[in-house]
Amino acid sequence: MRKNNGFIVLFLIIGCLLFTACEHTDDGKYVEPITISERINGTWSLVDIKQIDETAKTLGLSSTEISLYGQFSFDSFQMTLNTDEENKPTTYKVESSSPELFPFEGYWDLSYFYPQPSGTASVVNLYSDAAKSALIGQLTLVTIPGTNPTMALKLTRSSGGVPFVSYNYELTKIN
Repeated sequence: MRKNNGFIVLFLIIGCLLFTACEHTDDGKYVEPITISERINGTWSLVDIKQIDETAKTLGLSSTEISLYGQFSFDSFQMTLNTDEENKPTTYKVESSSPELFPFEGYWDLSYFYPQPSGTASVVNLYSDAAKSALIGQLTLVTIPGTNPTMALKLTRSSGGVPFVSYNYELTKIN
């Protein structure tokens, strides 16, 4: 009888351990992937801006790149990219006394919300209206912040479909 009581107690302990071991652990399997707009929203401060002579670059000539950061008040450049509560792009605003190479205020959207397997860069489309029907500029997203906290945007000017000058903005997040 005493032997049976020991087995019953042992089975009860094992049964309790089995049921408590069945607790489900959240391993993040069902978490939505992080979008590019989540990574780039917020306020960014300019670290450097380079003007690149695309014609000279194409022809293989030297001196195709110059830094404009210390000139024309580019050192005061700050760009804010706003998103809604679902991290969808809404408005943007640039605060700076530097030359306006693209419109400093409006609405924005992305050509791709996730990094592309092909390596194709996402484009930040700039609009003058909330319906996002009047495109007023495009900035190529060269570097997406991740382990490196900087973002790089490229503005390219072209004539007849042929690029002649581009501006590379290197920015770091302030908030």
